[in-house]
Amino acid sequence: MLPAPTRAWVRLPSGHRLDLLDPTPFDWTDEDLALGLARTYRWGGHSAWPLPLSVAQHSLLVFALRRQLSPTGLSDAAARRELLHDADEGLLGFDPISPLKPFLGPGYAALAARLQAAIAARYVLPPWVPEDKKAHKRADRIAAASEAIHVVGWTREEVRKTLRIIDRPVDTDPLATWLSVTPWEPWPAARAAEEFLRMLRRLAP
Repeated sequence: MLPAPTRAWVRLPSGHRLDLLDPTPFDWTDEDLALGLARTYRWGGHSAWPLPLSVAQHSLLVFALRRQLSPTGLSDAAARRELLHDADEGLLGFDPISPLKPFLGPGYAALAARLQAAIAARYVLPPWVPEDKKAHKRADRIAAASEAIHVVGWTREEVRKTLRIIDRPVDTDPLATWLSVTPWEPWPAARAAEEFLRMLRRLAP
């Protein structure tokens, strides 16, 4: 008897089927992605608020910070790349905390890379260049430091010494004024999906 082929299918809310081991750019809808990110949680799902923080809300925060920190602004393609920097996690439904990633091995890294390639093809994302990647990582670290304090409950000293994030967190939530929400409060999944999808469509190629 022949061995069963290796596969890892997921059925998405739209009815589409996605093989996580062999994804194509046509296997999901924008709504599937937005909802997947809204139902995938940062910080292991832990939060000092009643709700955990979604990757969708985090993605919008990084996008907003990157736009604030860019002296010349962002093209739509660069903004799309910021918004979708963690999009593979929404399709996978898993956001491992950073210290865990090295222990997941090369198989996980290869799986994430295939998903990222399919996402880049679907949304026409430009490849990272060193200067843009450096600016993105700074915005991502500032977002992480700010979330750690305002969402999860770490102290500033713990962020520096325990989490080892040296970038200075911000006290003002960029999303609060923009979207008229309570600063740093995690949103329900429906709201997170709605806001992410609205921005994705605004930046669509």
